[in-house]
Amino acid sequence: MRIWAVANQKGGVGKTTTAVTLAGLLSQQGQRVLLVDMDPHGSMTSYMGYDPDADGSSLYSIFYSGSGPVASMVRNTQFDAIRILTASTALATLDKQLGTQDGKGLVVSRALNEIRDDYDYALLDCPPTLGVLMVNALAACHYLIVPVQSEFLALKGLERMMRTILMMNHARMTPIPYLIVPTLFDRRTRASGQALDNMKERYPQALWRSVVPVDTQFREASRAGVPVSFQSPRTRGALAYGELLEHILGQDNSALEEMAG
Repeated sequence: MRIWAVANQKGGVGKTTTAVTLAGLLSQQGQRVLLVDMDPHGSMTSYMGYDPDADGSSLYSIFYSGSGPVASMVRNTQFDAIRILTASTALATLDKQLGTQDGKGLVVSRALNEIRDDYDYALLDCPPTLGVLMVNALAACHYLIVPVQSEFLALKGLERMMRTILMMNHARMTPIPYLIVPTLFDRRTRASGQALDNMKERYPQALWRSVVPVDTQFREASRAGVPVSFQSPRTRGALAYGELLEHILGQDNSALEEMAG
C-alpha cells in the first residue's frame, strides 16, 4: 500500500477535494483505495455520507489501545473500491490528551501497516494545524501533496508547511517527496496570477507544472457525495486532477525505484 498525505497549514485550499478526487480517479483505474480523515472538522467524513459527531469507531479509536483490529473500524462507501476511516470531532482533543507521550507520532503508521495488504493506496486528509495528527500523517506517508489556493494569504500557510516538512525530514530516515499543487486558480483575476508567479519563483523544483482551476462542479460533486470524476468526468477540474494523478504516479513510482535500487 502506498500512502499519500494531503496537507497544508491553512484551511480552505482544497485538501478534501484533492484527496477525494484522486481517490475516485484511482478507483476508476481498478485500485483499492482507503480514505483516512484526520481532520476533526470531518469534511471528508461528511463528503462520504457519515457524521463526524456520531458515536462509533473512527480514527480517534485507533489512538487508544483495546479498540479492536483496525480493519473492523474501516467503513464502506457507496463506491466498491473506496473505503474510509472516518474522523470524529473528538480528534480535536488529542493534543491535550496525549501531550508529549512517546510513540504517539507513529500511531497511524502502525495502524495502516496492519491493513497494508487490503488496499493499494491510502489517502490521508490532514488538519490545517501542526499537532499530533499532522505529525502522524507526515510520519506515515510515502508522498505528500500540498494544495495551495492561488491567493496571497494561502502563501503564508505554504511557508509554514515548508518549515514543517523541513522539521519532519530531520526526524525521518528518508525525506518526504512532496508536490505543491496550485488550486482554485482563476485566470481572470490578477491575484491568482500573482500568487502563481510567486510560487514559481520561490518553489520552482517542487511546484506542479499546471493548476487546478476554479470549477463549480466540485461543489456539485461534494453536494452529491461523489468524486467529481464520477459525476462530471470531462469538466475542467476533473481533467486537471487526471493530469495531476498521472504526474504523482510518475514521481511516486520513481521514488519506489530509487528505494529498490
